Amino acid sequence: MKMTSRIFPLMRILWIGLVFLQFLQALAATTDSYLQSGDAHVSKGEYTTAIKQYTMYIELHPTDVIGYSKRAAAKIQLRHHFEALEDLDKVLDIDPKFLQAYLHRGSLLRQLCRFEESEKDYKTFLELKPGNSAAEKELSQLIQSRNALDQALNLLDMGDFSKALEYIDKVVLVFSSECSKAKLLKSRLLITVKDYSGAISETGFILKANENNLEALLLRGKAYYYLADHDVAMRHYQKGLRLDPEHSELKKEYFKLKNILKKTKSAEENLEKGKLRMAAEDFKAALQVDSSHTANNVHLYLGLCKALVKLGRGNDALESCTSALDINEELVEALVQRGEAKLLTEDWEGAVSDLKTAYQKSPQDMDIREALTRAERSLKLSKRKDWYKVLGISKTSSIAEIKRAYKKLALQWHPDKNVDNLEEAEAKFREVAEAYEVLGDDEKRMKYDRGEDIEEPGMGSGGFNPFGGGQQYTFHFEGGFPDGFHYGFQ
Repeated sequence: MKMTSRIFPLMRILWIGLVFLQFLQALAATTDSYLQSGDAHVSKGEYTTAIKQYTMYIELHPTDVIGYSKRAAAKIQLRHHFEALEDLDKVLDIDPKFLQAYLHRGSLLRQLCRFEESEKDYKTFLELKPGNSAAEKELSQLIQSRNALDQALNLLDMGDFSKALEYIDKVVLVFSSECSKAKLLKSRLLITVKDYSGAISETGFILKANENNLEALLLRGKAYYYLADHDVAMRHYQKGLRLDPEHSELKKEYFKLKNILKKTKSAEENLEKGKLRMAAEDFKAALQVDSSHTANNVHLYLGLCKALVKLGRGNDALESCTSALDINEELVEALVQRGEAKLLTEDWEGAVSDLKTAYQKSPQDMDIREALTRAERSLKLSKRKDWYKVLGISKTSSIAEIKRAYKKLALQWHPDKNVDNLEEAEAKFREVAEAYEVLGDDEKRMKYDRGEDIEEPGMGSGGFNPFGGGQQYTFHFEGGFPDGFHYGFQ
């Protein structure tokens, strides 16, 4: 009996031990399966799922560096760099001699441009494993990246923006691809060299990683602003100011844009209402806010030119439209308005040139065709003689005034009375007669005033007697001088 009583407790203990051993084996198999599953998901590029598997392993083995190390690698693939750093920090807290963690953390810190911390990790690794070529190479890359970033900042201060961009693109972002400082500097440089689309793309990557990056919001807003996409620019400024209402640069850009929008709206409304002087002043005020904002200023210059053309201020309008065309030489409306301005300043050939170019660019626009016709007519009229000026009278002179002026000048310039300057007198005498032949005839005068072609003076029923011999000159015009006068000089 005693033997039996001792055997049963012993068997029970053995059985419990066996069950516990089986449990441990099953647990080990389960925990190993988490690592294996995580590795399998990594191989498929399923990093989020892999991280979950590694996390389950870490919960069962909180002091095993393998779980943290693998999870850090998966997080790096998802660009969760700061979370990856936390895992690598944990690895080295648990095992300060885990060499690969120093190398991985140094590499990640180099990518992030945290050069001092990165250099410290590389040197620690090399102390534990001297002569390692991979670590030495990465340390060299770190030094190159750091020097190139310093050089780019110096070039920025010197105003050599293109060279600074070269250092960022070809060195810093090659060896430190996740360096937000370099990306922000690149974005600022791209804006400086007016590559606004490039700046939008670059800041987009930064905001994808951190949507609350204030400097990226500022720079992306400025890039949209300089493309005249003001609504999107305003949204970036407003988001930044919600995060930091006292951010000085964001406040400056926000209020500058509000000022431009306010003045532009006022100018356009006044132009539409016909308040031309007020519109002109508003356009000028909007232009003064930011002279470098060419994408927007081209439209302000055009609006100002329109207002000035309507005000009849040809020279000022000419200057404004030329400024618009300096920014965008393909702007058809600016060509049309400059043509109108040149008509006001009586630059007929210039007006025809601008309007002809505009019509070639927009041949279906009948308004341009009409303006070109007016300009061509004005050019043609400018090349004919001003018969009113020849007779010294105005365009509103009556027929009686025309006759009096003609008589006076015909007597004054008759060749018989100007023997000392005979050649000049003959020319003037003919010119006066030609003027009267047109202006003294109601039908010809009306055609002349309308700019229509008329029969050449001197070719009709009246005209000159081309001065017969013996220096005797007799002038007849439609049977003699007006009112039956006939003058002959021997």
